[in-house]
Amino acid sequence: MNHSAVSSSALVGRVLLAGLFLVSGFGKLVAPAATKAYIVSAGLPVPDLAYLLAVVVEVGFGLALVLGYRTRAVAAIMAVFTLATAFAFHAHFGDQNQMIHFLKNVAIAGGLLQVVALGAGAYSLDGLRGRATRPALA
Repeated sequence: MNHSAVSSSALVGRVLLAGLFLVSGFGKLVAPAATKAYIVSAGLPVPDLAYLLAVVVEVGFGLALVLGYRTRAVAAIMAVFTLATAFAFHAHFGDQNQMIHFLKNVAIAGGLLQVVALGAGAYSLDGLRGRATRPALA
């Protein structure tokens, strides 16, 4: 695969991963009470703080991922967040729907870890600054 195709794939991958977080984050912004109630129903403490953390990660870090800004660190934090939400909200394995959501979150974390390993690619703010753009194996 040539350099342009690799860079284009990295950009498309970042946008596809971030899209899920951005849609979810903006949903939380328009329905904070419902989001906090869901957080409480999961038994998590300090729902206001959990809500704020979710919005920051989903919207703020989602935008950073699209732009390719500090991509490896952002993707690592998003992967941890995604795994934490899988265990906090979807670890009800007797319910097939929740198990699918759990596995979806695990797969998303896997995609984010690929971004951690390979970087943002050339079509990113990181690429413009010449850092975190080369694959780990190159």
